[in-house]
Amino acid sequence: MACYESGTTIGLTAGEAVTIADVRGATLRVRRGVLWVTQERVQEDVILRAGDTWTVERDGATVLEAQEDARVYVVGRQLAPPPRPRRIAADWSERLVRIFPLTPRRALPYV
Repeated sequence: MACYESGTTIGLTAGEAVTIADVRGATLRVRRGVLWVTQERVQEDVILRAGDTWTVERDGATVLEAQEDARVYVVGRQLAPPPRPRRIAADWSERLVRIFPLTPRRALPYV
């Protein structure tokens, strides 16, 4: 199983197949030839011809098989939303309180 990044061009000869994993959201653009696409846990296969574009619908194994010499371009995938920023200051203050527990204030005599 190969790992393909966004912007990769895959060239296949007739009858050759390649499996790419976990590329949900990636768009495949067929530049030349005919491509048979099979996805893991999906009932229907997809046939793509030169000029067709198609977006991978789910993660898992996606098998691309060339019916004739083909060239396909992997455009990209939907990115996960960026993680929410952590409350760094609050996290540190909570840690400090656990390490050095606050003691109640005591009244001191005024001199």
